[in-house]
Amino acid sequence: MLPIDGYGPGFFRISGEVHNGMVAVLPTGVVGWGGMDDSGEFRAASDQIDLLLVGTGAEAQQLTGHFRNTLTACRIDVEAMPTPAACRTYNVLLAEGRRVAVALMPV
Repeated sequence: MLPIDGYGPGFFRISGEVHNGMVAVLPTGVVGWGGMDDSGEFRAASDQIDLLLVGTGAEAQQLTGHFRNTLTACRIDVEAMPTPAACRTYNVLLAEGRRVAVALMPV
């Protein structure tokens, strides 16, 4: 389990380690994320996750149709929300033992 310990301008602290820029937290670890054009890591982990939370930065943004459709085709539910809410929600679902991943844009 890799909880999100904190975040700030341009970085995230995940399970005690600092990561800069956009990141994805998967059951297999933390990886860099290329934004809405980058669904490969999630598709590869589709047998390990049921829900992907997308933190869209300081403000709520809509997901691109292609990104959402690609993941839905892999049977992954996708929810977008501001990054602070995505971090909190991810930690709660992770603590509940849910099969969740998160993709995060910095605030």
